[in-house]
Amino acid sequence: MILSDFAGSWVGTNGFRLMPSHPLAVLPAAGTVTMAAGGHLTSVTYSWEHPDDGPQDGLLVIGPAGEDGSLVAVWGDSWHQKPAPMSLSGGPGAGGTFAIKGDYGGGWGWGIVFDATDTEALRMRMDNLIPADQATAEMPAGPYPVMVMDVRRA
Repeated sequence: MILSDFAGSWVGTNGFRLMPSHPLAVLPAAGTVTMAAGGHLTSVTYSWEHPDDGPQDGLLVIGPAGEDGSLVAVWGDSWHQKPAPMSLSGGPGAGGTFAIKGDYGGGWGWGIVFDATDTEALRMRMDNLIPADQATAEMPAGPYPVMVMDVRRA
């Protein structure tokens, strides 16, 4: 199952920014990856710190959507996605990555990409997806990283 080699506790940093022109504010972060439902689901819990609003946490549950490697997930975060969780879908990407995406209204979207190329390091990047009709010079269409969590085994 996805991320099964990453089960355990993780510590490191998380970079956060609200707008594409803002620098990433890098603060401590931690996470835990566990397998559930007989190894069919992966649970990723994480904690991070917002530069103004303090400690935050989130939960992502990922599972197979079919025989083709596609994935489904549900995600909630105390700062980004509350109170209702978001449904996401996606699948494997290039070189040990996988990506899931969901819409949150008006053509805007949210993407989460895991880089699982090194079992001793895990990167979780969360992207805001700007629709073409909302793009500006400061906010071009497409994804930009809002959170970049880099963690290592605890």
